[in-house]
Amino acid sequence: MAAVGLLVLMPIATLIGIAAEGDAEIWPHLIRNVLPTSIVDTLALLGGIALVAGSMGITSAWLVTAHRFPGRGVLVWLLPLPLAVPTYITAYIYVEIFDSAGLVQMALRNFMGWQSRADYWFPEIRSLYGCILVMSAVLYPYVYIAARAMFLTQSASMLEVARVLGVSRLKLFRVIALPLARPALAVGLSLALLEALNDIGASEYLGVRTLTVSVYNTWLNRGSLPGAAQIACVMLALVVALILIERHGRRDRRYATSAKRSRVVHPAPLSGGRAIVATVLCAIPVFLGFVLPIGFLAREILRGSLFSQFDGEFLEHLLTTIGLSVAATLAVLALAALLVSAARMSKSSLTRSALFVAGLGYTVPGTVLALGLMTPLVKIDGLIGRLWNSFTGERLGLLLMGTAGGIIIAYVLRFLSIATGSLSAGLDRVSPSLEDAARTLGASRREMVWRIQIPLMRPALASAALLIFVDCLKELPATLLLRPLNTETLATQVYTYAARGRFEDGSLAALVIVLISLLPVIQLVRSAEARPKVADTSSAS
Repeated sequence: MAAVGLLVLMPIATLIGIAAEGDAEIWPHLIRNVLPTSIVDTLALLGGIALVAGSMGITSAWLVTAHRFPGRGVLVWLLPLPLAVPTYITAYIYVEIFDSAGLVQMALRNFMGWQSRADYWFPEIRSLYGCILVMSAVLYPYVYIAARAMFLTQSASMLEVARVLGVSRLKLFRVIALPLARPALAVGLSLALLEALNDIGASEYLGVRTLTVSVYNTWLNRGSLPGAAQIACVMLALVVALILIERHGRRDRRYATSAKRSRVVHPAPLSGGRAIVATVLCAIPVFLGFVLPIGFLAREILRGSLFSQFDGEFLEHLLTTIGLSVAATLAVLALAALLVSAARMSKSSLTRSALFVAGLGYTVPGTVLALGLMTPLVKIDGLIGRLWNSFTGERLGLLLMGTAGGIIIAYVLRFLSIATGSLSAGLDRVSPSLEDAARTLGASRREMVWRIQIPLMRPALASAALLIFVDCLKELPATLLLRPLNTETLATQVYTYAARGRFEDGSLAALVIVLISLLPVIQLVRSAEARPKVADTSSAS
């Protein structure tokens, strides 16, 4: 348990050490020339995403939960699907569509007879506002899923009493439903903002100089590892601030409903203009975050006959991507099951602390994590090499740094908290009396884990596996910085095409990423949507 906690803290401690060992002249340069712009852009980006993605997620979640309108049954399934589309792919697509040389502006110039950009005004997609729109269109499902889950579990009787007292539906949402959903909204928003902070492909391509982009440029383009580490420490401070804000948003915000009155809210029908407005408001996020990217990728593949790219090299990149994702997912699940089971049985402060530390990995952006892992991985490789040489007299190459092993370690550290959180929540629903009965019958700890806890955690394990696999599949920053030479995943292949100004040639790789990610997301939606139906049936009977 302690080893897992030390493993998670290792890159953070290394990062701080590298920053402290840097030249004293670097910090003043960063304060004058780098940090002001990067901090302002990062805070503006996060604030804009919180506003836009939060509005999209909350509005659509409330509409499909509390009302019936045309298309609602389909939209309930479509609204979470942008989770399958990485932010960087969406950014590349939006530039191809809305930039000055893109499809929309070319069509406008041809239709109106304009000769150049000087003849008209069009919003600039390569801007802070464009980045906010692009990332919000992909990240709003984090808020939507959290908000819808909370709205579905709110007591119908509480809302019906408010309606009887003459409260309008708008006021009911604003005064009752929204405050009760505040803890879930804080979690959903924090996840969306952490994902935005982790992004490097979208913000770099759209010209927004965030702290993540500054870390990448300072490290690789300017060759200053200490300078990059110092910027990364500022990012960590921002991450800590986000966590504190999220905890503040959830403080003392608990409520309980009677188990005997588990009846959920029944959607009220809308008609006329209100129904049309509700349909449009829910359809806009789906169009921006899913339909438009998928449609563009399909168009480019058919238009450019890109199916010919599906050759041996492409298959190798695909297998590398799936192999890394599967290996990391299995490692995360095994480690998380060990941590959660140990914490469940021991109840000691050490195991609880290790479980808490294991959850910190997701808060560390991939760029920062990769930077912090470099030195430890090199030292571990050196130690293993010396031991091998002393026993065999032969030299041993790198096992972790610059290999698939280093990428898998980064994935495990980053996504371990997803599994520990899901498994902990799953076990918390199990009555301790069941485990007490097993102990009374003489079951050992190993038997407790394999015959009781693991079977009971299977639904949580399945959900965590789907989420982790999708996140590993889409992860770009850590993969980009830790990948072996001449090794490509689908994500790095798309990034390489975009960096060369030929994103359309990477449309096949981008679409494959989305399609593979789509299957786990659909399964998660199916599991989430099945729960309310069970509650309704039981209450009706």
